[in-house]
Amino acid sequence: MQKIALLLGVLLVLAGCGSSKFETYDGPEVTRIILFKEERRMHLMHGNTALKSYDVDLGFAPLGHKEQEGDGRTPEGAYVIDRRNPNSQFHLSLGISYPNADDRAYAAERGFSPGGDIFIHGRPKKFSKLPQDWTQGCIAVTNREMQKIYAMVKNGTPIWIYE
Repeated sequence: MQKIALLLGVLLVLAGCGSSKFETYDGPEVTRIILFKEERRMHLMHGNTALKSYDVDLGFAPLGHKEQEGDGRTPEGAYVIDRRNPNSQFHLSLGISYPNADDRAYAAERGFSPGGDIFIHGRPKKFSKLPQDWTQGCIAVTNREMQKIYAMVKNGTPIWIYE
């Protein structure tokens, strides 16, 4: 009976050692995200203090503001994190509220779709050999970094994206 109890104890310990893509965070609140596209650098901010900073990959045509679906650009301007996808094909992802009202109006005036589904996301192994700036307009970090970002950033967090 002692051997069975010991075996069960060992199995419980080993089960707890399994890696999870979901982390916890109990530090200062991320009050905003700032991204500088030209520098390929994203900062998670608490007030005026950067809590974490990350190198990022962007859309395959990174310069300029996203104007229409398929242009490969990462949007610029003020948005918010508006959704979470724990089952993303890109590990984990946080949705950005692009297109906003101005983006939709601009595209409508010109007769095209502004696109959408812009996320901060990871980089699965099948995309590990791609060059810099490979997304369709999203912001990509490593999977390990995405786990930390996913834990730190809450829905409703403002994101400012600059050229």
